[in-house]
Amino acid sequence: MITELGHFALILAFLVACFQATIPLIGAYKRWPGWMAVAEPAATIQLLLTGVAFGALMWAFVTSDFSLRLVVLNSHTAKPMLYKITGVWGNHEGSMLLWVLIVALFGASVAWFGSNLPPSLKARVLSVQAMIGVAFFAFILLTSNPFLRMAVPPFDGNDLNPLLQDPGLAFHPPFLYLGYVGLSMTFSFAVAALIEGRVDAAWGRWVRPYTLAAWVFLTIGIGLGSWWAYYELGWGGFWFWDPVENASFMPWLIAAALLHSAIVVEKRESLKSWTILLAIIAFGFSMVGAFITRSGVLTSVHAFATDPERGVFLLAILAVFMAGALTLFAARANVMQAKGVFSLVSRESMLLLNNILLAVAAFVVFVGTIWPLVAEMAFDRKLSVGEPFFNMAFTPFMVLLGLVLPVGAMMSWKRATLGRVLRQLRGVFALAVAIAALAWTMQSGKSALGPVGLFFAAWLIGGSAVDIWSRTGRGAVGERLRRMTRLPRADWGKSVAHAGLGVTMAGIAAMMAWQVEDIRVLKVGEDLEIAGFGLRLDKVERLNGPNYIATKATFTLSEEGREIATMYPEKRNYPVAQMPTTEAALNNGFLRDIYVVIGDPQQGGGWAVRSYYKPLANWIWGGALLMAFGGLLSLTDRRYRVAAGARRAPATGVPAE
Repeated sequence: MITELGHFALILAFLVACFQATIPLIGAYKRWPGWMAVAEPAATIQLLLTGVAFGALMWAFVTSDFSLRLVVLNSHTAKPMLYKITGVWGNHEGSMLLWVLIVALFGASVAWFGSNLPPSLKARVLSVQAMIGVAFFAFILLTSNPFLRMAVPPFDGNDLNPLLQDPGLAFHPPFLYLGYVGLSMTFSFAVAALIEGRVDAAWGRWVRPYTLAAWVFLTIGIGLGSWWAYYELGWGGFWFWDPVENASFMPWLIAAALLHSAIVVEKRESLKSWTILLAIIAFGFSMVGAFITRSGVLTSVHAFATDPERGVFLLAILAVFMAGALTLFAARANVMQAKGVFSLVSRESMLLLNNILLAVAAFVVFVGTIWPLVAEMAFDRKLSVGEPFFNMAFTPFMVLLGLVLPVGAMMSWKRATLGRVLRQLRGVFALAVAIAALAWTMQSGKSALGPVGLFFAAWLIGGSAVDIWSRTGRGAVGERLRRMTRLPRADWGKSVAHAGLGVTMAGIAAMMAWQVEDIRVLKVGEDLEIAGFGLRLDKVERLNGPNYIATKATFTLSEEGREIATMYPEKRNYPVAQMPTTEAALNNGFLRDIYVVIGDPQQGGGWAVRSYYKPLANWIWGGALLMAFGGLLSLTDRRYRVAAGARRAPATGVPAE
C-alpha cells in the first residue's frame, strides 16, 4: 500500500511541476498577480509530494519489502540498517528520485525565502525550476520507475554493491547531488533574468547564495568521495581522474568561477554576459555528469547504469535545456551590457583572470574525459586518457591560479596600485620561498613538486592572513584586533576558503613527491621498515561480519623501537554479491599517514602486504573542509542572503558593500 502511495505521489508531483512550469510563466508575461502567486504553493506542494515518494521508497528498503524490484536488486535482510537506508540512493532509480527531490527542495527554498524578489522574476525562476523537474520526473516515470513490483517476490535480496557499504559512500551522494542539482537554481535564475530582460547588481546578489550553497555541497561531496577512494579501494590514491570523478569536478570549477564573476556583477555591474553564460554551463556540466554515469558511453567504477535508452533520454534533456538557454542568451545580448568601467590593474581584472583560469581548467578536464568517446566514434580507436595527461595539462592553470589569488583578493575595485599590494605581500612571499627552500634542502630525490606545494600553502595561507589584517585599517594592535572580529563574515569566508586551497595543494604535492611504498610477502611474526617506522605482522584470522566474511590482519606499528599503534587491515568477501573489497588500516597523523593493506595468501606461506608512508595526506581533505567552511561562513553573512539588500537594490542600483 505504501509503495502504491509513493508511486501515486510521484505522478502527482509530476503534474504539479507541469502546472508550476506554465501558469506562473504566463502570469509573469501577462502581469497577472494571481497567476504568478500560484508558483509558491505549487513549489511547496511539489516538494511535499516528492518527499512522500522518497519516504515510501525508503520505507520499502528499511522494512526489506522484496515485492519491490529495486529493493531486491539493492538490499538484503542481513545488511546493516545504515546501508539499508543508503541503498535508497545507491542505485540508478533511487538516485534519480533523490535528484528530483533536491530540484524540488531548491525550488521551494526560493518560494520560502525569496520574499523580496520581484514577483515576476520569482514566478519565472520557479517556472524554469519546475521545467527541470518536469524533465526528470518524466525520465523517472518513463524509463526509471523505482516502484516496479516483482511478480514473485524472493525470500531475500541481492545485496547492495559492497563498495557502497561504507560510511563515506553513504553520505557522499547526497552532498554531491545537493551540489549538482543546486546549480539548477543558478540556471533558473539566469534563464529567468534573460526572459525578464534584466541582469543587474540585484540579480548578482540574489544568485550568489544559491551558487555558494551548491559549491559548498560539491566541495564536501567531492572531498568525501576522494577520502572514500583513499581508504576503501586499497590502492592508496586520492584521485584517479575517472570520468565520473571528473564529471563532479567540472561543475565545481565552473561554480567557483561563477561565484567570483557574480561578485563583479554585484559590485560593478560588469561581466554580466559572462556570468549568465557560466550559470548556464555550470548546470550543463551537472547534466553531463548524469549522462556519463547512466548512459554507459564511458566506463567507470562509479557508473549507476549502462542503458543506452536512458542515455539518449538524458542527452535529449541536456540538448533541449542547453540549446534553449543559449538561444535565449544570444537573443538577449542587448540586456547584458556592462556599466562599470575598470582598468587593467584592478580587482575586476584579477577576477576575470581567475575566471579564465578556472574555465580553461574545466575545459581541459572535459576534453580529457570525453576524448576516448570521440576517438572511438570518429576514428574507431580505443584510447584512454589518464593521470599523465591531466597532470601535464591541468596543473599549470592551478599553479597560476594559486599565484594570483592573494594578489587579486587585495586589489581595489575599478583601479588599483599593483606596487602597493605587492609591498604588503612581500613578507609572505619571502616566507613562502624560505619554506620551499628549506624543504628542497631537506628532501631526498630533489623533486621540485614537494617544495612547490609547501610554497603555495604558505603563500595562500599567509596572503589570506595579510588580506584580513589589511582590512582592519590603522591604529594600535588591540584596536585592529577588535575591528577584525567585526569584519563581515564574507571576508572571513573568502580568506578561509583561499587558505584551504593552499592546504590542499600542499597535501597533494607532498603525497605525490614524498610518498614511500613497500610491497612484499610477510609471514606472521615478520616485520618491515618503511620511512623510519616499523610494521610487524602479529596474526591473521578469519571473521564473520553481518553480511560478509573477512580476513583480518593485526599489525603493530612502532617508531624508534617504541610501539605506537595496532592496525587492523581487512580483506572482505560478500557472499551474496560475490564481490571482494579491501579495508585499509590507517594510522593518521598531522604530518603523515601510515597505510597498510593485507592481500591474498601466497603459495610459499605468508601474505601479500602493501604499506605506504604518506606525508601530509590529511591536508588534502583538511583543506577541502576549510574551503567548505569558508563557503559556509560567507553564506551566513547577512548581505548574501537572498532577501538582504533586495529592498535597497531598486533605489541604489548597486547593493551597498
